[in-house]
This record gives sequence, structure tokens and C-alpha cells, in this order.
Amino acid sequence: MEIQTKQMTKNRKRLSRPYTLFMYFLLFAFIGWTLETLYAIYNLGHFTKRGFLYGPLCPIYGWGALILIMFFTKYKNKSIKLFVYAAIIFSVFEYAVSYGMDALFAMKWWDYTNEFFNLNGRISIFYSFVWGIAAILFINHIYPYFKKKLNTLLSKIPYRLQLHTLQLLGIVFVIDTIMSFAKNLI
Repeated sequence: MEIQTKQMTKNRKRLSRPYTLFMYFLLFAFIGWTLETLYAIYNLGHFTKRGFLYGPLCPIYGWGALILIMFFTKYKNKSIKLFVYAAIIFSVFEYAVSYGMDALFAMKWWDYTNEFFNLNGRISIFYSFVWGIAAILFINHIYPYFKKKLNTLLSKIPYRLQLHTLQLLGIVFVIDTIMSFAKNLI
């Protein structure tokens, strides 16, 4: 009985906030990569490697999810504020990332030049609108759904295994990022 109680206590220990946020970063970076890949397959009719990294992650989606989780959850069920703030913040974020990637690697990962009301092809009014709608869906539906499912799943996995898995994934992510930067700088 004592061993069973210790095991239950061990499984109830929760990841720290930084580890939890890193887990969400990886999850939504992977989902973003998957969506980008499916979109490219639909448009082009064949698989095209999407994103900057070697692995199946688009970090811009992971960072976007973290921004929403950390700063926008207080606007849950306040759709107008959430829409406006997210449309502005994510347009600035998308512009900054596009500018930074272009400055570092002299490459464009997206180009909205042909879109109505664009700014230097880096952002457009249509995608600003999309970011606002996506934020409402994310904060009110997507994030709560994944949070609930992950909490249920994690309650069944020993804490140490969760911790070591995230540490290993962190090492892989850092190596992938370094290799991807080196590849694109050369």
C-alpha cells in the first residue's frame, strides 16, 4: 500500500511552468509545421519541406502559442479585445520575424506582395485578420482542449519520464536550431 501511495504521489508532481511552456511550444510548433505541410501539399500537390529547421517544427507557431498563453488568456471570452490586440501584436511579430530572417539569411519564408494592403510583402491585412480570428479560436477552444488532454495524459506518465523526455527534446531542438542556422548562413 505504501509503494502504491508513493507511486501516486510521484505521478502527481507537475512540471514547472518553464517546462510546461516548453511542452506547449513544441506541441504547437509541430502542429504549425503539420498545417503548413498539409497546406503546401494541397496547393502544390506534393510534399514540400516547410519551415526553417530540419525537424518537423515551425518555431513561429510555437512562439505565437506561447505569446497567446502567457499574455492573452486574460481575454478569454472578450473576443473583440482579443481580436484587435492579437491582430496588431501578431502582425508586428510576423513583420519582425520576416525582417529578421531576411536580414540574417537573405531569404523570404513567406511573401504577401500580391496580397491586398500588404506592407513590404511581410504582412497583409488579410493575415492580420486571420491572426485575430486564430487568437479567438486558440484562447477560447484550442488551448483549453489541449491543456485538458495533456493534463490527463501527463497524470498517467511518471514525472521523471516527463522531465527527461522534455530535456531530451530540448537538446534535440537546440542541436536542430544550431545546425539549421549554420546551414542557412553558409
